[in-house]
Amino acid sequence: MALCRNTAIFFLFIFFFFFPISYSAHENKHRNTSSLSLSFPLTLSPLSSKSSATFRASLFSNSKPNPSLKTPSYNYKLSFKYSMALIVSFPIGTPPQTQQMVLDTGSQLSWIQCHKKAPRVPPPTASFDPSLSSTFSVLPCTHPICKPRVPDFTLPTDCDPNRLCHYSYFYADGTLAEGNLVREKFAFSTSVSTPPLALGCAKDPSDSKGILGMNLGRLSFSSQARITKFSYCIPTRRNLPGSLPTGSFYLGNNPNSGGFKYIDLLTFPQSQRMPNLDPLAYTVAMQGIRIGTKKLNIPPTVFRPDASGSGQTMIDSGSEFTFLVDEAYNKVREEIVRLVGPRIKKGYVYSGGVADMCFDGNVMEIGRLVGDMAFEFDKGVEIVVPRDQMLADVGGGVRCLAIGRSSMLGAASNIIGNFHQQNLWVEFDLANRRVGFGKADCSRSV
Repeated sequence: MALCRNTAIFFLFIFFFFFPISYSAHENKHRNTSSLSLSFPLTLSPLSSKSSATFRASLFSNSKPNPSLKTPSYNYKLSFKYSMALIVSFPIGTPPQTQQMVLDTGSQLSWIQCHKKAPRVPPPTASFDPSLSSTFSVLPCTHPICKPRVPDFTLPTDCDPNRLCHYSYFYADGTLAEGNLVREKFAFSTSVSTPPLALGCAKDPSDSKGILGMNLGRLSFSSQARITKFSYCIPTRRNLPGSLPTGSFYLGNNPNSGGFKYIDLLTFPQSQRMPNLDPLAYTVAMQGIRIGTKKLNIPPTVFRPDASGSGQTMIDSGSEFTFLVDEAYNKVREEIVRLVGPRIKKGYVYSGGVADMCFDGNVMEIGRLVGDMAFEFDKGVEIVVPRDQMLADVGGGVRCLAIGRSSMLGAASNIIGNFHQQNLWVEFDLANRRVGFGKADCSRSV
């Protein structure tokens, strides 16, 4: 499937948390990456650094650390492949079966594809065979998380004919995903694994990759596995067929964190219910946007939740492009038009109008005229996008500024997508409720 169509589908599936009919639509934006390589080895390298001794009993937005809980020693370096998503391979079950999952900080439920294999056929990595694992179990309807509207988990569930917990939901493109909620172990090595964690066991044979949900919800992988911090480094994207760059993913302490700059996560009380707010996202206080040397005239309030939750700014590994509310997007477009207006591809809109700052001219020339772009946060922290990495190849010789209108997605939020996280360490420090950033050459082993 063409890159531009894949990306277009990504745009449709971001705000599942806000609308019940598309609750897990955010996760579906990765479903159409099946044309990529189907097998990526997991690289595990134990680290010598100590793990924090504290962990949250629950990762609700207003929870506090519980020093009586000890954190498992999950300090490992993994690798992932990057195209429009971060694809990590995990050994799951006993004995382990390697499964590909999209690392998504905007999702809570992790899920894998489950299918029973034909006799005498070696199980492929594309799906998981529950019958081959001694630690697999299916959750019954009576299990507490199988009840609708469990505090921070709104996945529609019901009982199947076998009295097992069944979930089903529609994606924004009208397709249906369904399966059973189950428990299974994730293995880090032959001697270290998680306890059985709750996840989805999907039955859609067209999917080859699952989702590794890493948001602040109680049922996310990071919360269930009691991981106090994790980080990733996204390499520069390549457009070479059959070649995907490899990035680094740390569970636990990162030896590079000494050079990181941190910003605090915004806190939302558990009782604070706002229709346009995702309380389980990694929400930060963005201060503004700079293009070249000019800081755009955008009030900081545009990047923070208002009384309805609109304006929330999130760091999301699962979204490809960055999305802005109209007030911010219009200011960005106004400046781009001022700098390179005649070079914008006339009459061209990408993905149904989500993005309309696109070009088919000389990329280097456009970058020279625009300059670097920076997303400014509090405490002087910035994400700087170099001028030669501002435009995303959307196919057909067209490149677009990797920024879209969030209003075209039916929501009013700001999202910093993975395209603007290239060559940057991004660390989610859950114990201290902060996000760290550090410049790096992510194409190298870091």
